[in-house]
Amino acid sequence: MRLRGWLLGIVVICFVSLSMQGAEAQFLGQGPRDNFRDTSMLKPAPGSKVSVIVFEDLGCPACAHAHPIEAAVALKYHCPIVRYDFPIPAHIWTFNAAVCARYLQEKVSAKVADEYRSAVFLAQASIANRDDLQRYTQRWMQQHGQQIPFVMDPKGELAAKVQADYNLGLRLGLTHTPNRYQVVCGVGDSCEPNQLFPVVEAAIEQTKSLPLPAKASGTIRR
Repeated sequence: MRLRGWLLGIVVICFVSLSMQGAEAQFLGQGPRDNFRDTSMLKPAPGSKVSVIVFEDLGCPACAHAHPIEAAVALKYHCPIVRYDFPIPAHIWTFNAAVCARYLQEKVSAKVADEYRSAVFLAQASIANRDDLQRYTQRWMQQHGQQIPFVMDPKGELAAKVQADYNLGLRLGLTHTPNRYQVVCGVGDSCEPNQLFPVVEAAIEQTKSLPLPAKASGTIRR
């Protein structure tokens, strides 16, 4: 499946450690092509020498394709994923979907929020607008023993966090994805998410000699 043609997809960045941010990591023998404005704004997960940072839109087919691959990488290499929302205006329902995921993250659990994100990716074809999303979310929450509130975000606090993620992406220079993974990791011109496997493996190999911080794994939210 060729992903480069999608308007929006995913950008994944690996860091070797807090101390090496800004260094030109050459995990696969190539220097990065820095298409971002300032990657020092991104931080690895606390206690992790290698992290995968994801900007995603829940309505993007490329993000849906990459989503299970990211999970497989995290499971195989015990490498935490740090997720940011990047719902572009052209996808009219995805900002609301990100707010729903944030609600589950903060009011229920990170695990349930991740399950919701995965389910929405799988259901993309059946969601065309905000009303479709509302019906899907209500049905999904009922099936998972949750009750959707009448007003999910009365003070706009969750929406502000989603917007902050989006604004961070803009500050980085993220206008579309998939942005090429070699931006930080050096994997050539490929946008195929399976490239994450050799990139993360090489990053872990390169950082073996660094002190091991406190253990971190799974999916991280700010």
